[in-house]
Amino acid sequence: MSTRGNTRGVVYVHSSPTAVCPHVEWAISGTLEARAELRWTPQPAAPGQLRAEYAWTGAPGSGGKLAAALRAWPMIRFEVTEDPSPGVDGERWCYAPALGLWHARTSANGDIVVGEDQLRALAAGARAGESFAFGVDELLGASWDEALEPYRRAGDGAPITWLHQVG
Repeated sequence: MSTRGNTRGVVYVHSSPTAVCPHVEWAISGTLEARAELRWTPQPAAPGQLRAEYAWTGAPGSGGKLAAALRAWPMIRFEVTEDPSPGVDGERWCYAPALGLWHARTSANGDIVVGEDQLRALAAGARAGESFAFGVDELLGASWDEALEPYRRAGDGAPITWLHQVG
């Protein structure tokens, strides 16, 4: 990896069992090739579990690598964002144990970007009798937002730790 990243993002660990927290830190550290020390706080929406936020900088594509590394711990709830950078769309990943992983591209202001092929597939499904509204909800990650929202609100005001990747 390069010694200077040109994008940034945030890892939101919405809930993690206490015993898994060191593994989450190791996964982030290994992915970004820099020591990650998260500041864990209680998660009011899941008593006995902890939450943390971790801002990072790194090469484009680091967000996907972080999401893949965290997915190895299926009992946690998390989101990873990666800001857009020159020539590269932003991205967002959400994970909820009952739903699995969801991913979308994002615009500069954070809106979900729906591609032409996705719209064509949605239209074809609607013509075949599938629910258009359900398809739009799936493209926008509505189920993941609904599952994660109680954990997001419970974390309002929690501290963020910043990390700059070194290589």
